[in-house]
Amino acid sequence: MSLRPGIAFLADCPALLAMEIIASKWSMVTLFALTDGPLRHGELVELSGGISRKVLTQTLRRLQANGLVERHAYAEAPPRVEYGLTDLGRTLEEPIRMLTAWARENGEAVVTFREAAEAASTVEEAGTVEAASTVEVGRATPVKAPPVEGKPSRS
Repeated sequence: MSLRPGIAFLADCPALLAMEIIASKWSMVTLFALTDGPLRHGELVELSGGISRKVLTQTLRRLQANGLVERHAYAEAPPRVEYGLTDLGRTLEEPIRMLTAWARENGEAVVTFREAAEAASTVEEAGTVEAASTVEVGRATPVKAPPVEGKPSRS
């Protein structure tokens, strides 16, 4: 398939596939945590800050199924399992670092815009509610039209 500039996110496009795989919040966090080397499940939970064990397991399985993460089970007592990036997963290290740098540089601006949008939305909603209640309050009983000349009045 040849890609034309500007058509990077068509339904059958590789860019859309990549976004589908890595764009979830926990996928990015998990991949970023693994950029420094293999980690155990509990270590990933701690580093991820807020992910549940169940969601982490689902995330790891999805990343494994897409060839980005590998699971190493060691034959030890007690059993030990570590997760690490595959060669394919390591190709995402630089893009993830770039996104992280972008977030550090622009995070405050995004928060400021988000707060302004929420405030504007609240004001807009309040205005809409006020306008709706004005219409309700302003609703009057029907007024009889004056009779038209030559036509009898319906009283």
